[in-house]
Amino acid sequence: MSTSEVGEGGVRGERPGREAVVGKGEHPRGGRRDGKRRRGGRGERAMVPDAEFTSYYGKPILNPPKWEARDIAGYFFLGGLAGAGSVLAAGAQLTGLPATARALKISSLAAIAGSTYALVHDLGRPARFHHMLRVVKPTSPMSVGSWVLAAYGPAAGAAAVLDVTGWFPRLGAAATAGAAVLGPVVASYTAVLAADTAVPAWHGGYRELPFVFVGSATAAASGMALIAAPRGENGPARGAAVFGTALDLAAVTLMRRRLGMVAEPYREGRSGRLMRTAEVLSVAGAAGGALLGGRSRAAAALSGAALLAASACTRFGVFHAGVRSAEDPKYTVVPQRERREALQQEH
Repeated sequence: MSTSEVGEGGVRGERPGREAVVGKGEHPRGGRRDGKRRRGGRGERAMVPDAEFTSYYGKPILNPPKWEARDIAGYFFLGGLAGAGSVLAAGAQLTGLPATARALKISSLAAIAGSTYALVHDLGRPARFHHMLRVVKPTSPMSVGSWVLAAYGPAAGAAAVLDVTGWFPRLGAAATAGAAVLGPVVASYTAVLAADTAVPAWHGGYRELPFVFVGSATAAASGMALIAAPRGENGPARGAAVFGTALDLAAVTLMRRRLGMVAEPYREGRSGRLMRTAEVLSVAGAAGGALLGGRSRAAAALSGAALLAASACTRFGVFHAGVRSAEDPKYTVVPQRERREALQQEH
């Protein structure tokens, strides 16, 4: 307890060192009362170290995606296979490769049916997909994607059915062209959809992720062509496999480099293993197809299977990387702090 008293003559019995210091706002023990100290006569330096970030009761800062990997990663993979397959099918038809064109049209129809089923299964009720078609919202990737799927599905279906049956050749050609026009959007819009979320590993890769998906989809469709098409018609597919693999690997490399610390989920854990497996299978499939696919039917089929598996691993790897980045608060807090400090230095 304090023993000092205040009277007419001032303060009596005060303890040494307890008097207030006025004039410069300095604390009696040195430094400033606000916890800062002057540096070289200019500016101030915080005396309190930066607080370590923690989440509330150990909870993630973001709500991690509750999607099932089988549904959403499968939806990503099958949609990419369908969209890129329609583009390659149209090219095969124009260049006089009917067997390749037919095989890719059939695979695109099967893939988009599987992709739609996976999406509807994740939504829980088929009516929810129908409800998304009630409005058109150009600023919403989900709205645009729903309408693209609604237009692409019938076009891909008509292209495959009319090719197999031989009915209405002109209508079949128009359906093939329509599916090819919408194919790149089907193959890439899911990347835009993922990047439009707050999930750090997805949102941070908004520049490269569409190229990752397009390259991976091209490799997958090329792999399907190597499996299903005659050996004499797989030349364009082998070239497309090399292109798709190069685009995929280059985009992944650039994304990891630019994301910095946020790229850790793409390198570590389950997602890291999937991404590394995808890289190995992609290179093996593209090299095998380019070097041996034109000589051996078995080599072409094995290379195609490797490319399909690589594309699936890429999509599942991206999915799990996003979930992991949302679960760990550091991938949200540290980039925000770095951006804030960079802005402070600029001003």
